[in-house]
Order: sequence, then structure tokens, then C-alpha cells
Amino acid sequence: MPAWGALLLLWAATEATNDCPAECTCQTLETMGLWVDCRGRGLKALPALPVHTRHLLLANNSLRSVPPGAFDHLPGLQILDVMHNPWHCDCSLTYLRLWLEDHTPEALLQVRCASPALATTRPLGWLTGYELGSCGWQLQAPWTYPGVWWDVALAGVAALGLALLAGLLCTTTEMLG
Repeated sequence: MPAWGALLLLWAATEATNDCPAECTCQTLETMGLWVDCRGRGLKALPALPVHTRHLLLANNSLRSVPPGAFDHLPGLQILDVMHNPWHCDCSLTYLRLWLEDHTPEALLQVRCASPALATTRPLGWLTGYELGSCGWQLQAPWTYPGVWWDVALAGVAALGLALLAGLLCTTTEMLG
């Protein structure tokens, strides 16, 4: 590799680690991503994470929840270690549960809940949606769902068509009889 290529890679690696959160340490991976180590830093909230994060270590902190969409800007995130945090397993952890389910389902059995009482010491993967809480998600009332109005209109047109067809058949029958 020419010297300028090596310098370019070194510059890119240096720039990537400049985005490292102050609470964490970062290392450049050989696969053009970052290893972001935030273990045991007493974090109560997620720091601003660099977009090139591929390995994220958040174990042994004071994290209780993960905001929805927290990892959506990290398309290369492959490894996420969130063990040994006092997770509050209610709807505030739904995003983390779904992310882990999609990316590293085996981790769902390693993440343990600290609260509420119903979930204490249980693995996140064992909790049902009911146990996580309703989270304020309610299905829209059937009459407010936009597709329902389309269905109602379609049923009305079908009924009108059948009524017209029945009237036409009655008229034709009388004329023939």
C-alpha cells in the first residue's frame, strides 16, 4: 500500500476517535469502525455515540432505560453489551428488547431486570408484553382507523351494486313473465 494510503487510513481512524464520548474510551477497529468502551463509568443515560460505532460496551453502569431510536443512527453496530445495569423493565425498555431480539437474541437472557417488583431478577427475554406494561400504546378505535373508512365505502358501493342488480333482475323478470 502506498504511503499516502496508509496516511489516509490513519487520518480517518484519528477523526473517528475524535467523536468519542468524554465518558468513554474509543479504539479504531481494523474493520473501519469504532470500539466504544463505556463500561463501569456510572452512566445514568446513554452518551452521544459516534455514527461509526460497531462495538458498544455499556455494562456495569447505572442505566435504567434506553430511549426509543437510540441505536438507529448506528447502522454498523454489531456488538452491544448492556449487562449488569439496574434495568427498569417496563415500556421504557421495549426499544432495547426489540433491538436485541433483532440483532443478538441470546443477550435477552443475560439482561436482568432490577425493577419493578414483578420483573426483578428476571431476564428481559422472559418478560411478556403484558409484563412490560401497556406503554400507552393503544390500538386506534376501529372507526378512526383510515382503512376502515375505505372498507365502509367499498361495502357501501358493493351493497348499492347488489341492490341495482336485484332491481334490474326484478324488472327483467316482470317484463319476461
